[in-house]
Amino acid sequence: MNQQVNQDLEHLKILSICFYVKAGLMTLTGLFFSIYILFGAFFIAADIPRQRNEPPPELMGGIFVGFGLVFMGMFFLFAFLAFWAGRSLAKHKNYTFCIVIAALVCFSMPLGTVLGIFTIIVLMRDTVKAIFNGQNFSQFGNTPPNWK
Repeated sequence: MNQQVNQDLEHLKILSICFYVKAGLMTLTGLFFSIYILFGAFFIAADIPRQRNEPPPELMGGIFVGFGLVFMGMFFLFAFLAFWAGRSLAKHKNYTFCIVIAALVCFSMPLGTVLGIFTIIVLMRDTVKAIFNGQNFSQFGNTPPNWK
């Protein structure tokens, strides 16, 4: 049992690092939408001539800015949730939250799917549930020296 708990602790540590990386990648992806915001701001600020029945360029610029802000906010929110899940895995807290975020990360193909499935597999182990419930490690044996 001692070896299983040590292995579970190591898996939780690796998963938390992977969630931190996933959060960073989601943040970078969210920054991509700043291009839409800049493009929309250009349309709003530029003095573009238009035909008689055309909509004003400010409308199109506003749509681009709104689109960019919404999607950037969504990616930043998911990045924050992934970061918080990684933090929770590292501290062995918020078990249900970690399961829910692992399920949501599965929709982010292909890396998120692999990460989410492995996270759910690890979190379903009885020893991991015991770790998250705060049971004493002494009943399982000593923790590895690098975990102190």
